[in-house]
Amino acid sequence: MEWLLPAVFSVMDRLLPFSFAEAGFMKRALLAMLLVAPAAAAVGVPLVQFRMAFFSDAIGHSAFTGVALGVLLGVSPTWTMAAFGALVAVAIILVKGRTDLSSDTVIGVFFSTAIALGIAIISRQKGLTRNLQSYLYGDPLAVSDAELAWMAALLLLVAVYLFFSYNRILLLGVHEGFARTKGVPVRAVEISFSLVVALVVTTAIRTVGILLVTAMLVIPAAAARNVARGAKAAFHLSVGIALFSGFSGLVASYYLDTATGATVVLAAAACFALTTAARAVLAGR
Repeated sequence: MEWLLPAVFSVMDRLLPFSFAEAGFMKRALLAMLLVAPAAAAVGVPLVQFRMAFFSDAIGHSAFTGVALGVLLGVSPTWTMAAFGALVAVAIILVKGRTDLSSDTVIGVFFSTAIALGIAIISRQKGLTRNLQSYLYGDPLAVSDAELAWMAALLLLVAVYLFFSYNRILLLGVHEGFARTKGVPVRAVEISFSLVVALVVTTAIRTVGILLVTAMLVIPAAAARNVARGAKAAFHLSVGIALFSGFSGLVASYYLDTATGATVVLAAAACFALTTAARAVLAGR
């Protein structure tokens, strides 16, 4: 990564000869956004398609407890956040498959339990609160080279996983019984997808924070669904909207001096508003 980043930054200097891209930390932030945003949008399409947006919210907020555990145990919060998020994701899938309760109910139970555990840990260790600030709000301007390497690896992982599993995930979302008749290993697909979502969510927290991470998955996918015809078109449009939002939001935050993560989400929300208006216009014809 030490030899690759200078080459990438040199290309960025040629493509973006503007003041906002001069500083090294801005280049890292921009690269982080362009790596994380499409990965989040890609897994967000199935979540929105099958009304599971609350699932990503549960994983995102479980990361709050993961960070608290890491600080408490003296372990890197990055690892405990990812591990705890993955644990909650798998637990939700396993419990959902063994109960007659709705998915939202099961997710709500784990969501509430994870948050309660995090609050209990923080209330016992008063000094933990200040260590959680960067995770609550995100800070892409402080992304390290190692984190960029992981984000690049994650984007590749998501691309490979969805290349082989996207149709199975869509089929499973249509009807679980029908998916079984087509030979889809339902439980394996559910667990693997939940783990991928957990990895994407816990990584995206570094850029936009726990409070806004769900928006990175949901808003581009929702905006795409407003105007796309079919799952394939929604997928590509969602990734495009995520890339545009990540870039434009970061640039806007530089000039407006606003929180980067929040500005990126607002850019995505503007895209959603535009596609909603476009859908209304098209429907009126």
